[in-house]
Amino acid sequence: MLVGAARERLLAESWDLIVCLTDLPLTVRRRPVVAHASPLHGVAVVCLPALGAVGLRRRARDVVVGLVRTLLGEAEDHAHSSSEAALRRRARELGGQQEAGDGSVMFTARVLSGNVRLLVGMIRANQPWRLAMGLSKALTAALAAGVLTLVTSDIWQLGDALSWTRLAAIGVGAVTAITAALILGAGLWERGSNPAGGKHVTLFNLATTGTVVLGVLFLYTALLLLALLTTPLLVPAPLLEENLGHAVRVGDYLKLALLASALATLGGALGAGLESDETVRAAAYTYRQEPGEVLRNG
Repeated sequence: MLVGAARERLLAESWDLIVCLTDLPLTVRRRPVVAHASPLHGVAVVCLPALGAVGLRRRARDVVVGLVRTLLGEAEDHAHSSSEAALRRRARELGGQQEAGDGSVMFTARVLSGNVRLLVGMIRANQPWRLAMGLSKALTAALAAGVLTLVTSDIWQLGDALSWTRLAAIGVGAVTAITAALILGAGLWERGSNPAGGKHVTLFNLATTGTVVLGVLFLYTALLLLALLTTPLLVPAPLLEENLGHAVRVGDYLKLALLASALATLGGALGAGLESDETVRAAAYTYRQEPGEVLRNG
């Protein structure tokens, strides 16, 4: 709730970043948290009571600097030597950019070209490779669809008949389908009411799309590797030869694996529709958290 309210204020004021200080306790899975940051939203929250009563100003300053570094996409290994210079340089880059009120393709391209480093940092911070693991229903549906595909003889013949180009098109369509299901179904696409915040909305949508696309590609790749390993076991060569009417080569198994992984990904799109909006958002947006115990004892 704090992140959502801060995000609305950021867009209304056309700010680049926002760090909120609160005296409300922050907990994650019943554990106290000093702070968390979302580079994608450009929002960080600090819980002052969790910092303790001694050296509060110094601790708060250190935490805020670390959170700003995270929001700007600075790597952890730059935390000491060049952090100050890097933060000042990135802040000047953001401060020197001008807003453009329209949402045209030209404006999107300009935002993208001027914020590539920040955009990459936002996507990396979201850890897209963990997206599928947070969507249990989508993952279950994908695995079930993949198994059913591999044991269906009609799919064997279809995979043999399709060209490599069509198989590639089916794979692209499957990735697009589950990406659209996740973004549109869970309302991840942001629409800014304030024209002055156009850059932030565009960056948010670009980072969200990049995160989901990469997450789905990781899922598709994992399903493809799984299909390549299990297809020879589930579909013995003599049985496949009898069904196809010709000798089986490595390319035949590869075609079947490509089709199976694409159909399994489509099954994941159906499973994604069963996920709650909160589950999808939690899987797509990763927050960097600072445990309260560590900072209080440090």
